[in-house]
Order: sequence, then structure tokens, then C-alpha cells
Amino acid sequence: MNEIVLKTNKLVKEYSGRRAVNNLSMTLNRGEIYGFIGQNGAGKTTLLRLVTALIQPTSGSIELFGSSEKNELISARKRIGSMIETPAFFPKLTARENLEYYRIQRGSSEEQEIERVLQQVNLSDTGDKPFHQFSLGMKQRLGLALAIMGEPELLILDEPINGLDPTGMIEFRDIIHGLNQEHGITILLSSHILSELTQVATHYGVIHHGQLLKEFTSKELEKKYARTPLHEGR
Repeated sequence: MNEIVLKTNKLVKEYSGRRAVNNLSMTLNRGEIYGFIGQNGAGKTTLLRLVTALIQPTSGSIELFGSSEKNELISARKRIGSMIETPAFFPKLTARENLEYYRIQRGSSEEQEIERVLQQVNLSDTGDKPFHQFSLGMKQRLGLALAIMGEPELLILDEPINGLDPTGMIEFRDIIHGLNQEHGITILLSSHILSELTQVATHYGVIHHGQLLKEFTSKELEKKYARTPLHEGR
């Protein structure tokens, strides 16, 4: 039987009477890579912010690792890593120095963790290069390194491939695959172009005006939707 990592039930988020997320119910099982696709303003980012408690729902419920009570959710969210808002890195510090700052801020005593996550995102060879000299792909991968500190069981990423060149996209997708297949991390991510996710996601959800219109698996996509990219924004 599949273990449910995330479940939302009739989730609603309203802003001045407008529903950014509208009665959205979905389930994410352990081991899946679930990709959300939709237009600008469709509700993808709002949903991810709700799951990570950056904002609170108007109504509906969220269940994480089988927990739905408020105090239980606080504990459950410690098992999540996320990259939704752009991390604030110090421009003149190196990758290691930036992560060391966050390690200390979080009270972690595992100094070796920094080298581990840098290796996982292919940034262990950046040496003394300061953050402001990083390419966009390197900056995205450093943000990912920060998200996987603490060895999360669920990783949530908002438009992680957006703006990357083809080489950067391939490298990022390979890293996502490795985190999922080699480290057992369940992943929920969003994109505005279906073709960006076809090499990585195992499950897909199409969101429009805050509603989940359709869900399908990678196998179903292969058969029916392989030539139907959604050239739309967030």
C-alpha cells in the first residue's frame, strides 16, 4: 500500500474574494515526483506556499506524513525542504560559507553536511568563487543545496528550472532524479512548461484558476500528451 506523504482536502485560499486556490484536493505518495503545470496566476505557487505554511488556508485541510493537527503539522514540516522564495545568499561569500551561515542559524552541529549537499548538487568544486560570480544554474543549485540540508523526506520546488539554459536544465533534472532515486526523497515541483517536466516527473497535475483540472502519470503522458506542451506562465 502506498504511503501518503501529502494530502490536501478541498483546500481554499482567498485574496479579497478571489480564490487563488479553489477546493483543491490532491495526494502525493512516497517516492513520487509530482509536477504541477499551469498559467500565470493559476495557483501553483499559492498551493506550495500553503503546504509549507508560508501562508494559511482560508478553508480546507492539509495532511503531512499522516498528520493533520496543528501541533503535529509543525513537527511534520521539519521533514520538508523547500525552494519557493529565492534564498538570500551573501554575494561575496562562497557556496560553503553561505551554507555554513545557514547551518549555524539552524543550530545544526553536522559540519560534514555542507560537503555532502554540495556534492549532491555538483557544487563541491567551486572553491573560493563568490556567489555573485555564479551562473544562474549554479545559484539555483546552491538554493537546492540549502533546501536539502537536514535530509528532508519531501522536497518542494517552485519553478526550479525556470530561466536555465538547456545544459542547466539537464543538470538540474539529473540532480532531481538522483535525490529521488538514490536518496528516496519525494518531490513536489511546479513549472509553466510541460516539456520541462517530462524527463523528471512521475505524476502530473494541471492547475487552472486554482482548480486541479486533470492528473496523469508519466506513462499516460507518453501515450496521450507527449506532444501537448503548455506554453504558459505561473
